[in-house]
Amino acid sequence: MNIKGRWFDWCNTVFLTLVGCIMVFPLLHVLAKSFSSSKAINAGLVKVIPVDWTLVNYKVILADTSIWRAFLVSVIITVGGTAINLIMTASLAYPLSRPEYSMRKVVLIFILITMIFQAPLIPNYLVIKNLHMLNTLWALVIPSAISAYNLFIMRSFFVALPPELIDSARIDGAGEMRTMWSVILPLSKPVMATMGLFYAVSHWNSYSTALYFINNRALYPLQLRLREIVLSNDLGQAESLLDGVNEVSPAGVQMAVIIVSVLPIIIVYPFLQKYFIKGMLVGSIKT
Repeated sequence: MNIKGRWFDWCNTVFLTLVGCIMVFPLLHVLAKSFSSSKAINAGLVKVIPVDWTLVNYKVILADTSIWRAFLVSVIITVGGTAINLIMTASLAYPLSRPEYSMRKVVLIFILITMIFQAPLIPNYLVIKNLHMLNTLWALVIPSAISAYNLFIMRSFFVALPPELIDSARIDGAGEMRTMWSVILPLSKPVMATMGLFYAVSHWNSYSTALYFINNRALYPLQLRLREIVLSNDLGQAESLLDGVNEVSPAGVQMAVIIVSVLPIIIVYPFLQKYFIKGMLVGSIKT
């Protein structure tokens, strides 16, 4: 490698390291506050290292059953919604990837239009209301069953698969459903993991949909409960269950809830990272 190449690699490494530190700093700051005392937080002493280490903020969360209930709702939405998303997206992407299926180009054009022109909030609300899905978890899952962007990525992956595999399955007597579930999907782990991660993160972080369609507090997801805590300092049942709750800083509790809300995604991502990278690269090769 010549001098210019080494210089570029060194500058690139330094730049990306700085960008990484800038991106990690807010998370470290939130983590430090969640383990710091109210006095240290109110005095502005907390940066990236906890001051006056304490677990009282997490005790507040453990004492508030509404947070655990919201956490469970988010888990149900994320797991169930992601399963529905993958099934529906794969079921539509596979026929759209096969050249022998007629009208596929017309369908793709209609799907592309939905990416450019999206329905406003009021028509969406009226549709959900007429389908009797208000104040149900279905309202958080069914309307977003298929993402057009994810559909195009999955279709591109299916198009890139060797057609000889499909022909061999048909010669052996397999129908379209058997070919898809026994041949196509086992070879599509990278793109399925990628799309699964996209859908799961979207479900886990979504709160606007629940804000519009859910009025029952028992069905609030974690992000909507976090929004209440951040905007109104509502500590819920913990105020009456914990002795010394007055010594707890609302900011500390907010930071603790944020850590709890992002922790599942942080834990899951390393196990899916290799599939995530491979799925994104392979899915972008051919359209």
